[in-house]
Formats: sequence, C-alpha cells, structure tokens
Amino acid sequence: MGVSASWRMFRRMQYTAFAVGALIYAAACAHAWRVLPGDAAAKLQGMALWPAAYFAATLAVPLAAPPIRHLLKTHIWISFRTGFGQSVVSVLAVVLVLATAAAFIYFDTSRGVRTGRFPQSAFSAYAAGLGVLLAQVLLLRLIERDPTLRPQIEAAA
Repeated sequence: MGVSASWRMFRRMQYTAFAVGALIYAAACAHAWRVLPGDAAAKLQGMALWPAAYFAATLAVPLAAPPIRHLLKTHIWISFRTGFGQSVVSVLAVVLVLATAAAFIYFDTSRGVRTGRFPQSAFSAYAAGLGVLLAQVLLLRLIERDPTLRPQIEAAA
C-alpha cells in the first residue's frame, strides 16, 4: 500500500525546504562574490570551504550519533503528526523562515561591503542549517521504512 496524501505533502515540504534553502545559499554566494572585496581564494574559503565543514558536521552528527538521530527522528515524526507542512499556515511559516535567513545573509553581506569584513558567520550558520535540513530529508526516508511507523504513514488522515 502507498503512503497517505498527508505524508506525501509532508515529505514534499521537507524536500522543498532543503531545495529552496540550497538555492538561496547559491544566490547569496553569487551576490556576495560579486559585491564583496577580496581575492577569489578568500571568497572561496569564506563561502565554500568553512561553510562546508559546518554543513558536513551538522549533516553527519544526526546521522552518526544514535541519541541525536533519535531526537531528530522524533522531531520529524511529531511535526508530521501535528500537521506541519500540510496546511497553508505551516507552509507560509517555512517560507517566512527561509526568507528571514536569506535577508540575514543579504544584510550581513551588505555590512561586509561597508566594513570590509567578510560575513563568515552568516555563510557558516546558513550552511549548518542546510546540513540539518538534509539530515531531516534523509531521516524522513528512514522513518518511511520503519515497520512500526509505516502503517500510520499509510493510514494518516
């Protein structure tokens, strides 16, 4: 038996949140590359190398550490059971969070243009958030294959 419509909608929301977040990050990098002062090596380090370490850490820890994996899986399951990602209000909430994060990077980059300081914290924090979003997407697939939860996923209203 297939999954319920509410599960499909929830899963689509999780995938979309990660994809939109990644596109926002790419756009922020393109904008910052164009406007920030400095050489290419420094920009690459600040927008790709260090943020990649944060991304990898926040992706690997929930997948590798059983207690954290359990907490994140529980969070995902509770989010589904409470209807997150299945209503207009919850979708708008996700859009608001992503827009706020995009604005944070944009304004931090603008401040970097004025002060000459690279906005390292904005890029690293956003990349860390993307790592968590991808971990949620991967754990979502594990939840979907869980034999104790599968009947509830198939029968959800």
